[in-house]
Amino acid sequence: MTTRAEFPHATRGLHKGQQTRAAILDAALGLASQMGLEGLSIGALAEVTQMSKSGVFAHFGSREELQISVIREYHHRFEEEIFFPSIAEARGLPRLRALFERWVRRVSMEVDSGCIYISGAVEFDDRPGPVRDALAQMVVSWHQALRKAIRLAVETGHLKPGTDPVQMLFEMHGLILALHHDARFLKIPGALDRARLGFDRLLQHYAQPDAAMATPPGSA
Repeated sequence: MTTRAEFPHATRGLHKGQQTRAAILDAALGLASQMGLEGLSIGALAEVTQMSKSGVFAHFGSREELQISVIREYHHRFEEEIFFPSIAEARGLPRLRALFERWVRRVSMEVDSGCIYISGAVEFDDRPGPVRDALAQMVVSWHQALRKAIRLAVETGHLKPGTDPVQMLFEMHGLILALHHDARFLKIPGALDRARLGFDRLLQHYAQPDAAMATPPGSA
């Protein structure tokens, strides 16, 4: 997980209260990545940041608001790292490849810490409430962006006319889940390469013959 320490400009220009909140949120992201969203507590965060519980509470008000803030911050960083750089690529397969490749790279970097989207889904899949709603909203937003990229690839003629964006996204997401499971849980070597190979095979099925070779694997 990228931290604000790696991006000092992220807090530059903020007043002291905002800087403190940003620092707390950064620490909360680290805790949530390691322990899950349910592992977050005002007390644990106060200990990590060496602040008082009342000091942490003043910035978030409740454990639930803290969890939601972490989800929103995670999504913001996810967009900055994966979505925005990828949509600078040309519509069609170049953009779709870039989205998947950056997604794969992020998951590979989260093998040691864990993906909040994936771990959060396990924690809150059957627990209705504001935290689950916030998490689901962010995941749905990401999936909508991927489906749009697939539809544009169909419109540009890179994917076959009958391509079902929902089905293709389902299969792409399946590769990501398999990568996370095999690399993080089972510690199977080569899981990253298998995910990339799976995506290339997916494109061989959905792409127009000439378009499938338009962007070499791993060139994003």
